[in-house]
Amino acid sequence: MSALGAACGKGAKASFVSYVIPEEIKAEKDFGKQDKTPTLLPGEVVFCGASKVLRYRQDDVSQHGLFGTLVCTNFRLAFVSDQDPSEELENLFRNKMYGEDDIPLACVDNIYGVYEDKRKLITGGMVKNKIPSKLVIHCKDLRVFQFTLTYCLGEEAKRIFQGITHHCLEPKSLRNLFAFSFCELNSFPEMKRQQKTLMFEVLDDWAQDMNRLRGACRLVDENAEFGLSPSLPQFFIVPSNVSEADLNPFQGHGLPMWCWSHPSGCALFKTSALPAAVLQEDPVAQAYMEKMLTAVAHNYLFSVKTEDLSDTLPSVTDIQLAYNKFKHFFLIENTTDFWVSDVKWLSSLDGCGWLDIVRQCLQKAMEVVECLEKENANVLIMEEGGSDLCCVISSLAQLMLDPFYRTLTGFQSLVQKEWVAGGHRFMERLNQLHLKDKEEVSPVFLLFLEGVMVLLSQYGPSFQFTETYLTVLSDSLHLPVFSTFLFNSQHHRHIYTQAESPHSPGSVRRCPVVWDWSVQFDCKAQELFINPLYTEKSRTQRASQRSQLHKHQRHLSLPGSGFKLSPKRGFFKDEADSLKKILRVKRLSRWMLSPEPGSSSSRDFYQAWQCRPLDYHGLLLPCVDGPWLRLWMQRYLRWVQEVQIFGGGLVTVLSRVYGLLEEVNALRRELDHRGGAGRSAARPQRPRAPGGEAPGPQVRLSSSFPFSGLRSSSSYKPSIPDSLLHGLGPSGGLGEGGEELDDAGSVV
Repeated sequence: MSALGAACGKGAKASFVSYVIPEEIKAEKDFGKQDKTPTLLPGEVVFCGASKVLRYRQDDVSQHGLFGTLVCTNFRLAFVSDQDPSEELENLFRNKMYGEDDIPLACVDNIYGVYEDKRKLITGGMVKNKIPSKLVIHCKDLRVFQFTLTYCLGEEAKRIFQGITHHCLEPKSLRNLFAFSFCELNSFPEMKRQQKTLMFEVLDDWAQDMNRLRGACRLVDENAEFGLSPSLPQFFIVPSNVSEADLNPFQGHGLPMWCWSHPSGCALFKTSALPAAVLQEDPVAQAYMEKMLTAVAHNYLFSVKTEDLSDTLPSVTDIQLAYNKFKHFFLIENTTDFWVSDVKWLSSLDGCGWLDIVRQCLQKAMEVVECLEKENANVLIMEEGGSDLCCVISSLAQLMLDPFYRTLTGFQSLVQKEWVAGGHRFMERLNQLHLKDKEEVSPVFLLFLEGVMVLLSQYGPSFQFTETYLTVLSDSLHLPVFSTFLFNSQHHRHIYTQAESPHSPGSVRRCPVVWDWSVQFDCKAQELFINPLYTEKSRTQRASQRSQLHKHQRHLSLPGSGFKLSPKRGFFKDEADSLKKILRVKRLSRWMLSPEPGSSSSRDFYQAWQCRPLDYHGLLLPCVDGPWLRLWMQRYLRWVQEVQIFGGGLVTVLSRVYGLLEEVNALRRELDHRGGAGRSAARPQRPRAPGGEAPGPQVRLSSSFPFSGLRSSSSYKPSIPDSLLHGLGPSGGLGEGGEELDDAGSVV
């Protein structure tokens, strides 16, 4: 075994076995008997550790820190303080999987070493014989950890440094991820059907979704055993005119997959585009694409509009580059860094291009909505692979159009349908295996969540879930436990999750899905996922929507106002025969009918919608101009103390709303009790205040709650460096008369 393997407590052995199970991972013999260790999860094993590690706080003025033990396991880096845990931690939003001083290995983004005041980026291939005096770890959830190894024993410092860099940065096998060790010793039954989240792993889920939308397409089950193609889902829906012979001549490329049906009859489809070179040179490919476009047109009124997203939106590489620049502004290591970046913070954010990409995606989704809602035309979106930007645009368009997807279970069903079953390559895009080739890495799913957050911030009462829910979901991307985000396709997931468990012959290994929130949070914490301002659709609204679904609106799009249906001939027989002949001779380029981005047509559509009364359960169109595109404050600024409002912010409003709702429910229960028994049991229970009870005077919430909080006995006053303080003006940060400004405790 190599010296590195021995230094890491033989942890390197795990990379050469088929499965990582506790018996095959040997912990470090000399560590853990007398040193403090975290409470280990089932299947979690300590690789190495070091005591007398100093963790610095995010304040370089005072240079305060805590001594403790730093431990590296097969799941996380855990810092265990030598001090007794603070009482105030009981009031914080806690994750069962890891604590606020823990870093899941998959959540490590970059590691920097400080050598004699020189900082260097640590990479997997570097020679690690020289031990840095300080480690700075940037996390994918934007936390920053600083550990000083100066006070450790030389051998311990070397062991923990080499262990961290090896297990966080070196490439690994998929079977070596912690999920498989964890699942071997836990039982995770299938999600109960009454939870109503459609997993789209069985044919009935697809049939239920299409029946809900009155779609007129064909269910396909020929790929149930992945006989057609491993890149296709087990089950999917295609236009009715697609025959069995058309399903797989090009391994699924060019095959239109159903996403959503409009009440008028038109529908949204997506496909993996055939390469341009193939379309230009291969007449068979050209004929196949023409046939598929005609099949989409046959779905409704022989009208179809297509959009190649590869030509109109940034590539996955551009998305990654923009996000790398963007996240830099939130990885704050100390107070000075914050105030230096604050000088040109807004212009710098705008210049990195990330928010502009979010705007472009929302604009493109609105164009799709316009084609479906206004023009009643079928829409086919495409890109190479069909599982990145197609997922973003189709999901955002469905959120704007369909109120079902704005409920908690509806949103989870949407992600399952468009992303998980749709074949988004989560393993590659999130770089779960720490591969050195990072061309495939890109935060595409995070881009989608950004678009959802824009809609949520503008139309909060339309959504049953909260900003906290979206933030936790974004954190869960880098928690290597859930099958939802570990694989590249349904076939890929099927190979690993349906394999026989080596511990229990005859039984199937089952990994949890991220929607089983009880794995991470208790019931009280999950109450923070529910929006107290959300109002469910009334019976009148539901009846109105059902009537709209049954209403025949096809005549609105037929040529000529005097057209009458013939009872003897088919619906399209007379007028459509000539259309068929025209469409058959059109080249592919003639089908490109999408409006130009930001065109007057799109703006007119938005302005006409804006003039109508707002229906929170109807169509929603986001405003993407200027300041309306707000920063996702909770996700990006929750760890930066300088921007927190203690005793204020949105959480104060929501906690008051929670309290009022609890009072209203108490009055209702009292009335029901006086008016007769039985009715109160049928009334749905509303969520309680954050933490289960209304926050009392002993805890002052911050604007970053539930990810941070402050006791009333504490105070925080940001320290502005002198060099910047003098540049703030004559007052220099003082109030009138030279008095200091009130501290955070005075903010209400």
